Amino acid sequence: MHCETAANMRLDQREKEGIRILDLRGRLKGGDSEPDLRTAITTLVEAGVVNIILNLAEINRIDGDELETMVFCYAQIRNRGGTLKLLHLNADRLSLNVLTKLTTVFEVFTDERDAVNSFFPHRAVHRFDVLEWVQMSDF
Repeated sequence: MHCETAANMRLDQREKEGIRILDLRGRLKGGDSEPDLRTAITTLVEAGVVNIILNLAEINRIDGDELETMVFCYAQIRNRGGTLKLLHLNADRLSLNVLTKLTTVFEVFTDERDAVNSFFPHRAVHRFDVLEWVQMSDF
């Protein structure tokens, strides 16, 4: 399923092993794309889809408003017994402040298989390590 928003953010949905993956592309900018992401998540939650991965591989920037939207969506999903996880967070294009907040709230993965496996407790996963990223960066 594909949705093109007024803010030039593209949102595609797919499913893998019962986990819904939202592939986001373009600009994720508060005020513009915020209602579209909220609507997509709310629609899924109302349909009983509460295990969701946001694939951010093709998102260039996440601002403070969008961070708040993602946390709101996370809380909405948690209240229904599910979880929202992040995939391919482009840490090089985020401020350390936003990155730290994202990794404090969300489980973050660099590999789609690991992200999907994280929904199944008996499977091994490798999570994104923000400390490792900071040590490798020029901060």
